[in-house]
Amino acid sequence: VVIPDPGDIPGRPEQPKLVSHTSLKAKPLNTPEGRALLLHAIAHIELNAIDLALDVVWRFKGMPEAFYRDWVQIAQEEAKHFLLLQKHLVGMGYDYGCFPAHNSLWDMAERTKGDILARIGLVPRTMEARGLDVSPATIQRFAHQGDSASAAILNRFYSDEIRHVGVGSKWFAVHTESDGLDPAQHWQNLVG
Repeated sequence: VVIPDPGDIPGRPEQPKLVSHTSLKAKPLNTPEGRALLLHAIAHIELNAIDLALDVVWRFKGMPEAFYRDWVQIAQEEAKHFLLLQKHLVGMGYDYGCFPAHNSLWDMAERTKGDILARIGLVPRTMEARGLDVSPATIQRFAHQGDSASAAILNRFYSDEIRHVGVGSKWFAVHTESDGLDPAQHWQNLVG
């Protein structure tokens, strides 16, 4: 069975309105709206991460079965993260879609759709890894504001995100080495 190309952007709810990342402004975390805005941004990243993982499964043919199992598991975990955040936002009096968001992650998917090494080198190994770098400080910022519920949710899936970066690194190494490339040098070429 051949599944046709789904087009540019996966199915999305009508909201949030997608805008340029430069037009998004953070608000202080000492307000409920500021905390909701940051959680909304993280939920949007998680929603995109579901699509990115499933796009890897659909787009890149002829990979080992373990490759597909890894990315399906990542999609499932990202879906759990999104749903936890959405439920928490609702409990705060907000919902996913009530703030604008940017489309930078899916833009990266479009730019890397023809190259498995670029996709897994730039999405999990770079973009997701950058998110990991700021996660402990973000968790602390919520805790410092007395928002232990938000801090606990973010902490709850931090280890999943570490594993996702690890999966990306594992498959990046497998594919670069099978192509006769040095993984560290090829990654530097991609991000450089």
